[in-house]
Amino acid sequence: MKFKEFSNLNDVKDFKTDDNRKLFSATHQEIERGATTDIYFIKTREILNKLNQAETQVVAEIFANNAGVLAGIDEALNLLQKKDVKVWALEEGMNIEKKEVVMRIEGAYSDFGIFETAMLGTLSSSSGWATAAKECKEAAGDKPMLCFGARHLHPAVAPVMERAALVGGADGASCILGAKLGETEPSGTVPHALILTVGDTLEVAQAYHEFMPEDAPRIILVDTFQDEAVEALRVAEKLKSNLDGIRLDTASERGGVTTGLVKEVRARLDQAGHNDINIFISGGLNPSRIKELVELGADGFGVGSYISGAKGINMTMDLKEIAGKPIAKRGRIPGQTDNPKLKRVL
Repeated sequence: MKFKEFSNLNDVKDFKTDDNRKLFSATHQEIERGATTDIYFIKTREILNKLNQAETQVVAEIFANNAGVLAGIDEALNLLQKKDVKVWALEEGMNIEKKEVVMRIEGAYSDFGIFETAMLGTLSSSSGWATAAKECKEAAGDKPMLCFGARHLHPAVAPVMERAALVGGADGASCILGAKLGETEPSGTVPHALILTVGDTLEVAQAYHEFMPEDAPRIILVDTFQDEAVEALRVAEKLKSNLDGIRLDTASERGGVTTGLVKEVRARLDQAGHNDINIFISGGLNPSRIKELVELGADGFGVGSYISGAKGINMTMDLKEIAGKPIAKRGRIPGQTDNPKLKRVL
């Protein structure tokens, strides 16, 4: 190990941050060392050591405070890999119920308790994002739903969010690292910035078709300079059979992507013989809007803030056995909670 875990308050006092760090996010090493834990877990470790109770064996359970989709298990397990513990857990992507135990850890609390903050935070945030993604995917049905939420979060966290969205059912993610962590390739076309820089949607459409890989869908933004229906027809006539779809991402200052706009664009494309051109929609989407737009003929969706801004599913870790004896704080039932879905993973 290239670093020393925090064992007492002196370790915390001696810990110095790097003055040259470019971002304020925690490094992997800092998380593993315990720098992101709540201070009271370090105090706990120090007191147990001084009482010669550091090796007391316990059983801890982590349970969800609300129902949803479970994500973050793999990261939580990575923190425990080098510990002398036994772990049982549910699989990522599983539906969980309120108060359901998602992980059980058996070992010396002084050994793994330092990671309680990090594990709970990981499971909470990731499960919240995965749950929101599932809601959007269920609304989209068989239509593709991509996660475009990276721009709404700190860059150190964005890949975690987009990976969690994939766990929840998203068909793709725009963040490069998030997609790669989810074992897929990033999805997306171009931003308004390119069209504004070049100065013409048709020129960008032609350049995209000419320069991008053959397997990259030809989906073109049509709301930058002109009326969306007019621009959609211009692009369709320009690329003809090479055009896979158009994307609507109308600014909120102009009312956003309304149902009336989608109906008109779909109708005008169909009337011009472009029934095979798909309509992809992004900007301000949520499950109810997605359902409504599906009924109007929308063919795909890019969801950002609904997923990235999802409330986490709070997680709680309780000690349920001490030295083989059932125990619990008031209000909780002593002893291990039965959950046959738990599987031994460490």
